[in-house]
Amino acid sequence: MIESFNDKVLQEDLEIVAKEELPFRKFRNSTVFITGVTGLVGLQLFKALACINRVHQLNMKIIGLVRNLDKAEKIFGDLLKRKDIQIVLGDVSEDFHSYIPDGLVIDYIIHGASVTTSKLMIEFPVDTIRVAFNGTYQMLELAKEKKVKSFVYLSSMEVYGSFQSDRTTVVNENMLGYLDLTSVRTNYPECKRICENMCIAFLSQYQVPAKIARLSQTFGAGTLPGENRVFAQFARSVMQGKDIVLHTLGQSEGNYCYTADTVVALLTILLRGENGEAYNIANEESHTTIADMAKMVTSQFSQTSQVVFDIPKKNIFGYAVDTKMKLSTHKIQQLGWKPRVSLVDAYDRMMRSMNETGV
Repeated sequence: MIESFNDKVLQEDLEIVAKEELPFRKFRNSTVFITGVTGLVGLQLFKALACINRVHQLNMKIIGLVRNLDKAEKIFGDLLKRKDIQIVLGDVSEDFHSYIPDGLVIDYIIHGASVTTSKLMIEFPVDTIRVAFNGTYQMLELAKEKKVKSFVYLSSMEVYGSFQSDRTTVVNENMLGYLDLTSVRTNYPECKRICENMCIAFLSQYQVPAKIARLSQTFGAGTLPGENRVFAQFARSVMQGKDIVLHTLGQSEGNYCYTADTVVALLTILLRGENGEAYNIANEESHTTIADMAKMVTSQFSQTSQVVFDIPKKNIFGYAVDTKMKLSTHKIQQLGWKPRVSLVDAYDRMMRSMNETGV
């Protein structure tokens, strides 16, 4: 059974990932445990591993942690009938012993569960912190107990904060900018920072082989129903012949990466990354401002849509502070990774996928 029978564009992506020149043989007869599998990146990573297992016949077991079984069944559908796929019901922020059997062998962990919606970070900041901190602690404890071969924590480019410069700052993994600790929206990047350091602490004290992936804004085929981040808003607007409405001046500089490229990057870090190291994941060629990206989408994919501005007095949408930075990906490229899909092609593939699935 293929992994995405109702989305041909996504299935193409999964098959391409499975053909990457990575040491997939390391997965033979192993179990991979993933959190955040009902989110965009986690779901595609989960399906990509299922595709890799089918194509290479590795006798893998791929286990995903979910909080809502009904939601998971709707998202995964018939894929759950496969013997190499398993869903576990539980809350990542609670004691993992409540949902992980003592005898279960786990070889690899990819921890991606997190609050990712800016508005929720504003409305439920305590919950955002609880899920991030407790969830990461529990997953690192699980990794310690199971003596995993590799652990990857999905962090964010937001850990860098903002750099006090009028010019674009090229940011590598050893740099840090400013975070306003009196702003409630800072809960997300500050949590990512402490969780990254928690990975380093578990490596130092318990030899947990933890690596860190700092993701840029990731989008592409396989966008989920209800997705309301800026890339999905832009796509839906032009698909419906509507204007793209910006609630800021759009001068913040975005770093982007196509979903399949991000999945390959995560697998590269899992299989080739150095313990205790952080890696930026972005397509440097896709670096642009929000406003310029909106203009690109309207010019490339619509003859009627325009970019209009409707800026509220307060940040009611929970947007991150404006940044002028460009992520350097030199470090992960040293592991053999490089992005393949441009920003225009990313939108093209995402919108064709959305048309197929009716998202």
